[in-house]
Amino acid sequence: MTIGSKLAWDDAVLPFQLDNSDMRGRVARLDGVLDGVLRQHDYPPQVEALVAEMALLTALIGQTIKLRWKLSLQVQSKGPVRMIATDYFGPSAPGEPARIRAYASFDRDRLTEAGPFDQIGAGYFAIMIDQGRDMAPYQGITPLTGGSLAACAEAYFAQSEQLPTRFSLSFGKSDENAGAAHWRAGGIMLQHMPKASPHVTGGGSGSDGLLAAEDVVGDDNREDWNRVNILLDTVDADEMIGPSISSTELLVRLFHEEQPRVFDAQAVRFGCTCSEDRVRQSLSIYSAKDIAHMTTDEGRVTADCQFCGAHYDLDPETLGFEAKKGSDDGA
Repeated sequence: MTIGSKLAWDDAVLPFQLDNSDMRGRVARLDGVLDGVLRQHDYPPQVEALVAEMALLTALIGQTIKLRWKLSLQVQSKGPVRMIATDYFGPSAPGEPARIRAYASFDRDRLTEAGPFDQIGAGYFAIMIDQGRDMAPYQGITPLTGGSLAACAEAYFAQSEQLPTRFSLSFGKSDENAGAAHWRAGGIMLQHMPKASPHVTGGGSGSDGLLAAEDVVGDDNREDWNRVNILLDTVDADEMIGPSISSTELLVRLFHEEQPRVFDAQAVRFGCTCSEDRVRQSLSIYSAKDIAHMTTDEGRVTADCQFCGAHYDLDPETLGFEAKKGSDDGA
């Protein structure tokens, strides 16, 4: 097995390839990233689990894309958890970490004792890619289906990208550090290499008519796909979450007969792009009258970042397009 550059196992995504079966994939471990995401909020356990799953999917998918700026995943639903949003910002320079942020919007009084995915109602799962200025953003959506966010992501890749894709994820609270419980997550993403037009069946295998990974696997590749998925099914939660087993050791345990080959790992960190300048820019479209409606009794305009919890306290006289125009006129 070829070993890429050494990197800490946690908060990293390791790309790999299975040469015998023409598959590619990623192994991700998140620890400090989830702490950064979740400590900003007082989420109930079901919401924490959904945010952890979404952040893990974002890390796995984001590392597969050559990003100039941002990948976003979003869930919009009519259930108690109305929205989950995550962003993955690609490294700003070689050797730099990628950054992830995430948050959820929910109705606490509508939450039930059921499992996390049951807190999501009818709606959609979306993947958005924004390569930055002068580039048209891309968006693909699929209905919320399959009983997990991972299943929604698999349906997206089958339906929108025609790529057979499988996720195996594990996440939960760990008390390894002297009883101080915190969230950890680990997962594996598998994809068949997109080298030929797939064989697509007519109606989709799901009851909702959506394509599944099995529907877009070519007949020549079906045996390889099934074999590797059987191997993936043997992984257990502790192996994926770690930290006692490294990502490379995990790949050898699971896929040693498939000749796994790994590449340089990508570090990921919690990171937010909010700033006072960005808040001011977002308010620059409003008139002085609009700004007055946003002003508190104390004579301030305040804003809170949903992702990182940052609080901004601004002078209304310096906000809006009329304030900018007045400043320009007086210059």
